[in-house]
Amino acid sequence: MIKFQINNQEVEVEPGTKLITVARERGITVPTMCYLEEYPHFTSCMLCVFKEVKTGKLLASCSVPAEDGMIIETDSDDVVKARKSALELLMSDHVGDCQAPCERTCPAHMNIALMNFQIENGQYREGLITVKEHIALPAVLGRICSAPCENACRRNLIGESLSICALKCFVADQDLASDSPYIPECAPPSGKRVAIIGSGPAGLSAAYYLQQFGHACTIFDANPEAGGALRYGTPESDLPRHILDGEIDVIRRLGANFELNHAIDFKDFLEIQNEFDAVILATGETSLEQLKQLEIESGPKGVRVDKTTFQSSMDGVFAGGGVTHPGKMAVRSVGHGRSIALSVNNYLLDQGELTNGTRSQSRIAKVNKDQFAQFAQVIDQIKDSAQTKQNTNGNPLNLLQANDESGRCLQCGCVSFNGCQLRIFSEQYGANPQRFKGETRKSMARVYDHPYVVYEPGKCIQCGLCVRITEKEGEGLGLTFIGRGFDVQVDVPLNQPLEKGLEKAVQKCVEACPSGALVFREKLLPIIK
Repeated sequence: MIKFQINNQEVEVEPGTKLITVARERGITVPTMCYLEEYPHFTSCMLCVFKEVKTGKLLASCSVPAEDGMIIETDSDDVVKARKSALELLMSDHVGDCQAPCERTCPAHMNIALMNFQIENGQYREGLITVKEHIALPAVLGRICSAPCENACRRNLIGESLSICALKCFVADQDLASDSPYIPECAPPSGKRVAIIGSGPAGLSAAYYLQQFGHACTIFDANPEAGGALRYGTPESDLPRHILDGEIDVIRRLGANFELNHAIDFKDFLEIQNEFDAVILATGETSLEQLKQLEIESGPKGVRVDKTTFQSSMDGVFAGGGVTHPGKMAVRSVGHGRSIALSVNNYLLDQGELTNGTRSQSRIAKVNKDQFAQFAQVIDQIKDSAQTKQNTNGNPLNLLQANDESGRCLQCGCVSFNGCQLRIFSEQYGANPQRFKGETRKSMARVYDHPYVVYEPGKCIQCGLCVRITEKEGEGLGLTFIGRGFDVQVDVPLNQPLEKGLEKAVQKCVEACPSGALVFREKLLPIIK
């Protein structure tokens, strides 16, 4: 037996025991992307490094055995810095978008690609639920949104953007016209009460999500009917009132209480603060004189709030929409409403402040137009999808048009977003994806020559897991490293298709892939019926 220290604890282990094994047996978290216990170590990602204090060396814990007298640190500043640099190097050569450009640009950050995929598969209810995870009023916004997401759509590089708003409107209209419009489940009543001043897009959105969290909402508005600028500032021809009423009715059915014809002055505001556990100002664009009367800190544009939490200078008072950012972009106000609801929920449950976890996400900034045209052409041929958008002359999409239009989506974002270890660790360590970006990089490409798997070489980080898995599982050809230096990539030997190298170990390889380079085909392409 040998003795050494790990994080100031004396341990005794058998000779030859790897440092990573010692650490994990003692409950110490060790990040890895190239290591699986049942396979030989490869030591490529360098995330598992520990520091040996006596020598000052950083050691790959997945391959270095413990030695007598070692003093090991697993999470010192030097270790964290090394792991961060390792992630930044991996990200520098990772050609993939964690989020599609349309989703990044959408002020509500809706998962547009997933909605499109669900519509293409005929999963209209599921598509509506996807929309409503971020947008409480999709039938409304589908008609009046200024559609910044469509400007960001990569289809613009080779033609016309996807009709995202029309597709959003399609699933929302289908739902409202059904016998049982979607009513999300709500958590048990929390006993907390939230006052929302203003029934415009921000206030309605906040209520929609806060009711789901179990908090009782009362919405105050000076007007006789709810809707704010949606009702009183938008022509009926642009937004039919029965559509607005239908989506407001869903919020009523969730349990929100509406106090209409109820203008709020300074005295009322103080009473509301005392009566409710939190207050949300969502009055739309409001004069600075009125805001001064409420004694809330304001700037030239409106109420000053924390950029992340939307909390004002008053404890328990939050604000968003036009009262903080004057303008006519309703989708931004709806997005504010959801963000405020999340922040208020944290505040009421004393869970601390929200943090923005997107700073370390991978992003393809500049896309080569010719390269992208080839990328899109391959997808269009496989899906047999149209390359031009549906011309509806402003009318809602019918079912056939919606299916065809959603099929034009190129699924630019990552379908492995939630499970991608590269993204998760990069955000955890605050890695800067741009730190080591060079002038040249891998090309955008998807390989579809396998019946169950799609391979994106540009996303591969050469962790070697799939190479070792196919070898252990006895694949005939398997996968291997081809090329040298910066040009090396994982592929099938002898220029054979992926299907020939990946027959027995499909599921193990896809599940082990830490960067979304290997995904199941059914996540990117519609189900053949």
